[in-house]
Amino acid sequence: MRRCAFFCAIAYLTWLFFPISPASAQLTRLNVGYSAVSADQLPAWVAKDTGIFARNGLDVQLIFFTGGTTAILALVSGDVPITQVSGPGLVNSALAGSDAVFVAAGIISLNYVLMGKPGIKTAEQLRGGTLAISRFGSATDSIARFALRKIGLTPGKEVTIVQVGSGPERLSAVLTGRVTAAVINPPSSFIAEKRGLAIVADVAQMGLVFQHTGVATTRRFIKEHPETVRRYVRAHVEAVQKMWTDKEATIKALSKYMGSGVDRETLEKSYDNVMTEALYPKKQYPSLEGLKTVLEDISERDPRAKTAKPEQFVDFSFIKELDGSGFIDGLYKKK
Repeated sequence: MRRCAFFCAIAYLTWLFFPISPASAQLTRLNVGYSAVSADQLPAWVAKDTGIFARNGLDVQLIFFTGGTTAILALVSGDVPITQVSGPGLVNSALAGSDAVFVAAGIISLNYVLMGKPGIKTAEQLRGGTLAISRFGSATDSIARFALRKIGLTPGKEVTIVQVGSGPERLSAVLTGRVTAAVINPPSSFIAEKRGLAIVADVAQMGLVFQHTGVATTRRFIKEHPETVRRYVRAHVEAVQKMWTDKEATIKALSKYMGSGVDRETLEKSYDNVMTEALYPKKQYPSLEGLKTVLEDISERDPRAKTAKPEQFVDFSFIKELDGSGFIDGLYKKK
């Protein structure tokens, strides 16, 4: 028994530090969703484009869904077994009966701003206007409501919240004046500043702890495919380390997925903005405190959130496994 345990431990550590080579094993094909076009989505983009997924035995096809609500529906329906999605989308789904959970943190704070259309420079000028988000029930929806209340305006009454779509689509809507303001983040917010738009509310300065875009799957998929989830979480952790240590590769991925028209200065500024421990922690534990904030916001519209606990929406086992083995610390000690 002891000998078996010893060899099992050796086998695990061998897998941990010497991942599968795509040349020596067939890759597991995996559809993975992402829910925005912004730096919030970098881990999946970097893992795909730098070969990290492939080195972990995964052939990942990335699929874009506009907003967290759409992404979580695709997860629950089985269209994608893993997705990058924000806290509100996952929590709303789980409260409605799904078995969706976070298995890695992604980004655990906010760098969003409310930016007004040309001529709008103060929060008071938003009164009676429209504020663009991606989809109702998404992170941008929660952010919009939180920010409006903070600046003394009532969401839905004094300011109408409207669904517009992705970050670039919201940017276009506010630049052309189709909406009074929009909830956006880098690089879109930096592009808007260059075009002369003003920040009317900075959510990052409001002290909101928030579980934003993380890696989500379902408890059923974890039970049926634990090895696939384990490899994915490992690849995600490696991608975050790559983001911290390889600025050029990260900017290249950001440029690719943001599309043409984003200049180098804006890309660099976006990278510097997002690569902080407060946003992308090196140890990728989902934020229970951030999920508590999400629940508090949702409880205003859904009484089921009042009795829910943050722990219901996470599975820490894969991150704990990597952390406890020393793997994460080892990544950052490499020269």
